[in-house]
Amino acid sequence: MGGQGTGRAVLRAPGAAAEPATAGPCREGRGSECLHPAGPRRLPRSLGRGSSLLRHGHQRPVCQLQEGGRKPCAACAFLGPALLREMWPSSPSWSPPPDQKQFSPRLCTSCAGTCWSNETWRYYACLCGHEELVRFLLANGARCEANTFDGERCLYGALSDPIRRALRDYKQVTASCRRRDYYDDFLQRLLEQGIHSDVVFVVHGKPFRAHRCILGARSTYFANMLDTKWKGKSVVVLRHPLINPVAFGALLQYLYTGRLDIGVEHVSDCERLAKQCQLWDLLDDLEAKCEKVSEFVASKPGTCVKVLTIEPPPADPRLREDMALLASCALPPELRGDLGELPFPCPDGFSSCPDVCFQVAGSSFLCHKAFFCGRSDYFRALLDDHFEESEEPAGPGDLPVVTLHDISPDIFTHVLYYVYSDHTELPPELAYDVLSVADMYLLPGLKRLCGRTLAQLLEEDSVVGVWRIAKLFRLARLEDQCTEYMAKVIEKLVEREDFVEAVREEAAAVAARQETDSIPLVDDIRFHVASTVQTYSAIEEAQQRLRALEDLLVSIGLDC
Repeated sequence: MGGQGTGRAVLRAPGAAAEPATAGPCREGRGSECLHPAGPRRLPRSLGRGSSLLRHGHQRPVCQLQEGGRKPCAACAFLGPALLREMWPSSPSWSPPPDQKQFSPRLCTSCAGTCWSNETWRYYACLCGHEELVRFLLANGARCEANTFDGERCLYGALSDPIRRALRDYKQVTASCRRRDYYDDFLQRLLEQGIHSDVVFVVHGKPFRAHRCILGARSTYFANMLDTKWKGKSVVVLRHPLINPVAFGALLQYLYTGRLDIGVEHVSDCERLAKQCQLWDLLDDLEAKCEKVSEFVASKPGTCVKVLTIEPPPADPRLREDMALLASCALPPELRGDLGELPFPCPDGFSSCPDVCFQVAGSSFLCHKAFFCGRSDYFRALLDDHFEESEEPAGPGDLPVVTLHDISPDIFTHVLYYVYSDHTELPPELAYDVLSVADMYLLPGLKRLCGRTLAQLLEEDSVVGVWRIAKLFRLARLEDQCTEYMAKVIEKLVEREDFVEAVREEAAAVAARQETDSIPLVDDIRFHVASTVQTYSAIEEAQQRLRALEDLLVSIGLDC
């Protein structure tokens, strides 16, 4: 989403020649008049519902307000005359039709003025190709964060490349969005915020919201109780005098995140709960930690330890393997018999309590909104926002059904395991298809996983194709690995037509390029050639590589 004016290219095998993007047939019968930059590629309905402009990319009405006219574009008409006078005080007055939908200005508590950060204003300005209005909104606090629904919608729906560049270059695509993809942070938010929780434990008056699926996957005791004594209950009241609310909260923290923070005065209560819930790993960890704390205090007289913390080792697979059980239970029966490299069988009799059904090419995946909405802004918009596309349940007890298009069950299985466990064993032959879907579903972590898989396929015949994919999906690490490999085999690459074409395209992409301006791809290759020189004997070899590259540039009329 949010590519350059050529739109999203079709994925090809490494080394295949690039195909020019062409406008495809319009779904509303407008034929060649459809100017949508992505051509025939289907736009997900959740990104385009309610706006035929976004789905088809037809010419927007030209805004005449800046030139002294009285005909506004759709963005200006939507904002209304009051807000536009703040932007253009000298613009002529105009009155919108009585039924014209407008946004009322909001007062920002921090600046005591009109708040321009509303995503709808920014979206309409991008959609109508109103570059000046986009820059005005950005200058007044609007944001366009990558890997979020609103940010990607603006990038994808922008009418022109200058607007896309403005959104990226204004430094509003921040690194903060990357924290959204960190698996541990996601699980912590799930516990603290109780998003889509389906059971509440009340311990001596203190409520704890939780998810049956996570408790059942992490503890056989909870799985049994939720399927018997607590079955069908949305509120479970625990009045036993030996159950401490603080210890119960710490136990939930361990079940969700694999981490535990508990005051030393509550350690015995936590050990009692761990034994009752048959969490033998936690019990062993608590005993080992208490022994270490005792030894530390004995060696440091006067030291006072107040909080005991248990953290799983970096490579500990227990949490992710338990969560992967939920993915295994979500698989349709016809796919459970051939999991291949996904060795997490669904336990007999275990009910994961799904609350949504994804229909993929006739196969039904019984999933949980908490995971899909928490991991992906695409699915959050699909399931929770005003773009909700689920079909009503056919009868009592049935799950809402959401049909996913343009994806096969095999590909969605890898998305499924990644969403639940933050990992999937990805075969190289599926990496391109999974990468395309991960980009559409706003799963940057899965994109990086695909990038690591593609990096293993670098060969002389494939490196240019993989490099194109890395640039298309903005995988900076994979792109750097490609140019590093190119530097090693540059003497052979200069004879390949696909590499020559890539250099020409890079040169043409430099705006207003002068004869001596550098070419990014060439600069990266030169850097990696030079970085390998560590001995005198390597200098001559590096010079030969650089001469081969210089000869190619001269032969195609490029001097940089």
